[in-house]
Amino acid sequence: MLRPPSFSPGPPSMARLILSLLAVVSLSAVQAKQTFLGVITDEICGQAGHMSMRMGPTDAECTVACVQAHGARYALADGKNTYILSDQQTPEQFAGQEVKVVGTLDIKTKMIHVESIVAAK
Repeated sequence: MLRPPSFSPGPPSMARLILSLLAVVSLSAVQAKQTFLGVITDEICGQAGHMSMRMGPTDAECTVACVQAHGARYALADGKNTYILSDQQTPEQFAGQEVKVVGTLDIKTKMIHVESIVAAK
């Protein structure tokens, strides 16, 4: 008695493969470069300001002290949100100042991947 050949699915069709790849790419797509305006602060003081901490006589000194003494990270506060900055070297020179940060935002971690930081004009 002859049996029909058993069917085993082969590799996925080209269309299915392309759709799968497109889904992966769209989920991992990098955000577009943006310009963010705000004040360089630290993640501890953030939007609340430096009045409660007062680790120095100025916001700039408090920001630097929070980073150095308490292990906080530099951040950008825009009045609504506080974003951690990927660059933790450059912000020190702008502590307490209004700046423009160019970079990409990781929405999940609320971190800006910094390309540049300049004083706001």
